Parts: sequence; C-alpha cells; structure tokens
Amino acid sequence: MKIVKLILLLAVLGIGGGATVMYSGIINVAADEPHSDLVYWLLAETRENSIKIAAQNIEVPDLSDPELLLTGGADYEFMCATCHLKPGQSESDMSLGLYPAPPNLAVSNDNHKDHEHGDAKQAAGQSFWVIKHGIKASGMPAWGKTHDDQRIWAMVAFIKRLPKLTPEQYQILTAID
Repeated sequence: MKIVKLILLLAVLGIGGGATVMYSGIINVAADEPHSDLVYWLLAETRENSIKIAAQNIEVPDLSDPELLLTGGADYEFMCATCHLKPGQSESDMSLGLYPAPPNLAVSNDNHKDHEHGDAKQAAGQSFWVIKHGIKASGMPAWGKTHDDQRIWAMVAFIKRLPKLTPEQYQILTAID
C-alpha cells in the first residue's frame, strides 16, 4: 500500500511541476535565444532518433537520373534555398532568424555537427522522410501534403548533389522556365 501512495504522490508532484512550468512562463520560447545545452541535446537526440526510426524501412530509388536533378533543382530553389541556402551562401535572413538554425545543405554533410545519418541510402531515406513529413516546431514544413513522392525524391536527388555544385552550376540547374 505504501508503494501505491508513493507512486500517486510522485504522479501528483510530476503533474503539478509540469503545470507550474507550463503556466508560469518560466520557459522562454523566443527563437532569438537558444535552449540550454541540456534542452538542446534532448530535443536534437529526440528528433534524430525519431527520423532514423521512421525512415528505416523507406525504399530508396535510383537517384542518379538527370531528370530528377532538374526537377529537384527547381523545387529546391523555390521551396528550400531561403532557409537551407545555395552554394556560396553562408546565411540568409531566414536562416539567421530560425531556431534551431536549419542545416546549410549546400555544404557537405561532414559539416553538419551532431547529425549522423548513416550511409548514403539511410541519409537519402531520412531526407525523404523529413521533406515529406516536416519537423514540428522547427519551421520545416511537410511538403508531402502538396507534393507526390516522385517530386520529393527529386528534391532528395538534388540535395545529394548540392554540396558539389558551384554557384554557376546551381543557377543553371535551378532555372525555372
């Protein structure tokens, strides 16, 4: 009986503590002030593990088709470049204003600190999942609501090649008719 009372007491204290945090305004949700290291780590680990598990059974198609590159390039320019940047660009008003900051996809994955994506197929599957489903409270929209899988795979194919593109090659591949 004592153990049940202890569990109930802990539950009441937990709910009370959670309500206190929720309604006190003690947690700053401003995008211009970073989380504490612990909160950032918890959120990053949760996000990365969620994506890895959700994407583990995605079948990755052949992404080497040049047509995918052209289709994905136009969509990237229109939908992604403002936040995720272009070759030769290190920041934008959007990339500076979002927290957490979106990754600069125009640079090699080696530079994306704290984001381990496994091998190329796993990374492609995870990119597909993120583009299709978005990420809550991050500014990353769920493009799967407006784009079919083929179009999303085209963006994945383009993003895979993006770090190797010069600004001039990028301009050619992203030109919209």
